[in-house]
Amino acid sequence: MSFRNLLLIALFSSSIFIASCSNDNEDTPVVTPPTAGYSVPITYTFDRNSATTVDFSGQSTRILMLDEMSNYVKTQATSSLVVDNTLLQSMFTNTNNAFSIAALNTSGKQLKDKVAASKDYFGLFLGGGSTTEQLAVRSFFESNFLDLNTASQGTTASVGVAGKYGAGASTRYFSANGLEPVQVFLKGTIGSLFLDQVVNNYLSLNKLDEASSRDNNTTKVLEANTNYTKMEHTWDEAYGNVFGATGDKFLSEYITKVNADTDFNSLKNDISLAFRKGRAAIVANDYATRDAQITIIKEKLAMVVAVRSVFYMQAGKSKLITDNGAAAFHDLSEGYGFIMSLRYTNKPGTNNPYFSKSEVDTMLASLTSGANGLWTIDTLGAKLDVISSQIAAKFGFTVAQAATVN
Repeated sequence: MSFRNLLLIALFSSSIFIASCSNDNEDTPVVTPPTAGYSVPITYTFDRNSATTVDFSGQSTRILMLDEMSNYVKTQATSSLVVDNTLLQSMFTNTNNAFSIAALNTSGKQLKDKVAASKDYFGLFLGGGSTTEQLAVRSFFESNFLDLNTASQGTTASVGVAGKYGAGASTRYFSANGLEPVQVFLKGTIGSLFLDQVVNNYLSLNKLDEASSRDNNTTKVLEANTNYTKMEHTWDEAYGNVFGATGDKFLSEYITKVNADTDFNSLKNDISLAFRKGRAAIVANDYATRDAQITIIKEKLAMVVAVRSVFYMQAGKSKLITDNGAAAFHDLSEGYGFIMSLRYTNKPGTNNPYFSKSEVDTMLASLTSGANGLWTIDTLGAKLDVISSQIAAKFGFTVAQAATVN
């Protein structure tokens, strides 16, 4: 054997580093890299030929869209102005140049078509998903826009009456049943869009390994006019739904909040490391390690939703005796949205949520049961404890542990 061939063998046997896993001639598949000895970067940074291979711009766009919707409602409430439900609808579907940021209007992206749109739950109809459910949850969110318009007309919120509560920056708009529509929408979207896309779509093996994606990743065949393989990009899109914004927004915000409690203070690092390690494994064709990281991400993101659900139930309960309960309704509305989000979790090894749609619907119906929904305060506290205990038991933490999170 020639010295040249021995040298080549030695090179391919050595450890590789993530930032330098590149193909000098992208038109020719490279030899499969080894599956051991690669490094995991300390930040989500991956390069090929000195250029980044990471792109989650679509996910960042949707986070910005939802953030602008949230800020619009907050601005209107602070000034006691009417909420334009038509404007919110246009933002939800990205029509009529509704956003103040021009790039959002021309992005070709929207929020509505990604709600309850995962490959597993709403494409392959695993996890109990259906087209009927998809249409229903989208319609429900749109009904919240109309509820906001009704509540913002100037009437003071009271038992069975939609209206505003508070003053100045503390002003909030409530539906007749006591729910705060904007919080139900925002927290429900965390689950039905961002979480659903992460655990039931982009991290689904049905998506990651579909068609020739796995073979092309192994031989490093890049997508047309890009610097990444299809699998690399799919993983990045999952990451972008969590960490695609500057600063903490939506899912990442609540990862940080749950992580602030000593009972859950490894959670943020666990999720970040799993995303980086899984991406590094994809570059190195280490699919067993990739799949192990998917399990971690599914478990940890589900825990975030579960802990926040219980936290808000208990935070609301502690305020029920204040101002005839109205002070509690903001917390309970956030909790309502997080309970909705439990339906979009994915328990590893099952391709099913930790709580079925039917179980989630039962909890939500209990929360707002009674002649006047949340305003039926005399029986509400007991319901909150039952729901809290049900969720905590499923995930193996105590109600007290979740209630102390910031």
